[in-house]
Amino acid sequence: MNLSALDLSRLQFAFTVSFHIIFPAMSIGLASFIAVLEAAWLKTGKPHYKTLCLFWSKIFAVGFGMGVVSGVVMAYQFGTNWAGFSKFAGPITGPLLTYEVMTAFFLEAGFLGIMLFGWDRVGRRAHFGATLLVAIGTLISTFWILASNSWMQTPQGFSIENGHVVPLDWFAIIFNPSFPYRLAHMAIAAFIVGALVVAATGAWHLLHGRRDPAVKTMFSMALWLLLVLAPVQAVVGDQHGLNTRKYQPAKIAAIEGLWETEKGGTSLNLIGFPDMQAEETRYAIKIPHLGSVILTHTWTGEIRGLKDFPKDDRPNSSIIFWTFRIMAGLGMLMILLALIGLILRRHDRIYESRLYQRAMLAMGPAGFITLLAGWITTEAGRQPWVVYNVLRTAQAVSPVTQQDVGVSLMIFVVVYFLVFCTGIYYILKLMRLGPPLDDLAPPVPSGNVNSSGRRPLAAVE
Repeated sequence: MNLSALDLSRLQFAFTVSFHIIFPAMSIGLASFIAVLEAAWLKTGKPHYKTLCLFWSKIFAVGFGMGVVSGVVMAYQFGTNWAGFSKFAGPITGPLLTYEVMTAFFLEAGFLGIMLFGWDRVGRRAHFGATLLVAIGTLISTFWILASNSWMQTPQGFSIENGHVVPLDWFAIIFNPSFPYRLAHMAIAAFIVGALVVAATGAWHLLHGRRDPAVKTMFSMALWLLLVLAPVQAVVGDQHGLNTRKYQPAKIAAIEGLWETEKGGTSLNLIGFPDMQAEETRYAIKIPHLGSVILTHTWTGEIRGLKDFPKDDRPNSSIIFWTFRIMAGLGMLMILLALIGLILRRHDRIYESRLYQRAMLAMGPAGFITLLAGWITTEAGRQPWVVYNVLRTAQAVSPVTQQDVGVSLMIFVVVYFLVFCTGIYYILKLMRLGPPLDDLAPPVPSGNVNSSGRRPLAAVE
């Protein structure tokens, strides 16, 4: 493979961001889940809510730490690999990322210590306030990161002077046309990722015979959240698609593998294999008019084909055609499983159906796969632009050689697999151990107790 410095830089950034995004997404979902658990404990006094708080806080802390580390590496790459982008768009992306650090990261980092270690050092309400602020901080971080990335997708509110952008209207920059849809889509995706992780952990322990309140509660709460958010995500995704068709029509054509502009109604390519060289989608299975119904909400709506755009401006349909279908297919499966869970709940079988529990255990990684597929669709679909219709990706790369990027990429691959796979292994180990059974333990007898009971393992049967 004769990859250029541009290709290797793109591959390196794709590799590092793929590792990075899974940790913030899980952290966003878990932070809010922990806050809800603590609120339930404060209201009801039931000990299993606190048990779950302590258990998921450990997992959140590990994921948060790995997200911070991988995020720092990505920030350095803007200077090392994408100096052209930093020089051109820095007056906008720089302040937006600074706002994220000042308003979100400092908030999270400042109260994380109280959330993790302040249970016996501050009052209950003060501790809950710290937990709530950490959860709010993760959402504020999402706001600023999505504002920056959405501006790159649908840039507004700027002018170009002396080879770089000059911000003119910060409200237009932040609340650019795609921002509301992408913010909602990402936030809901993060909650779904967290719900699936919690549901899979609960399913694992149900399959291994546990029926204590902590396991049943986290399994039930995760399924309720999935039942609500998975259909909402489908609606938000539909609106996002309409917005993308308006502002990034080439991306929509590539997602659909659509080459010709069809008059009187556009078919949907259910499956197929887009060929960028032959300019056709091979072995396509088409459903007449369904493309118009989905993307225009009309029977005869017209969608521009890829041949309407210059070859140099076309995204790679062979990639995003399938990443989009992976995302959409797994999303529909989530809705189906959530509905099945509701039926089982009504028949009091949700904690006893081993087949359903195995299905939810298998769906544990589905949130991450869906998230990565969605981001690949979004970012690869923007190509060949790094700032859509303003700055090409080829103009954004640093003046580096193939050897420079190739060596750094190999180092990243080795280090990331060593460090982050170790972290992921540790998270999975914590999940396998599950929440402790302290709230179900029998009371310690009063009176004289043999001194051997003070040994660490003396009480273990």
